[in-house]
Amino acid sequence: MRHVTSKPTNNEIVMKNLIKLEEAGILIISILLMYKLNIHLPWWLYFILFLSPDIGMMGYIINTKIGAITYNIFHHKAIGVVLLILGIQQSNEYLLLAGLLVLAHSSFDRILGYGLKYSDNFKHTSLGNLG
Repeated sequence: MRHVTSKPTNNEIVMKNLIKLEEAGILIISILLMYKLNIHLPWWLYFILFLSPDIGMMGYIINTKIGAITYNIFHHKAIGVVLLILGIQQSNEYLLLAGLLVLAHSSFDRILGYGLKYSDNFKHTSLGNLG
């Protein structure tokens, strides 16, 4: 295993870009499916809702452990999938919207390099260290 601070190999760069491409696909399909829902909101509200999972960062006001837990809950794709399943099961477009928002936002964050957080430091993520 290579040292974390060493220069990434070509294979690692290709894999990282492949994962970003996959995340971009999830982001795009989530946005397209949101458009297909029969929910009519102003565009600016969709933008605010898209950013809403970041409310999970509020846990960092308490400490890094609580912050990591709250951030990860609001950014975990399994939560988005559960919301989608509940929305389908209950024919509830608002649950569908919430699930798609979690998936879209989480994928957007992953494209930017923000993964799920470890409890020791906000910058320590599942995708590596930020900055």
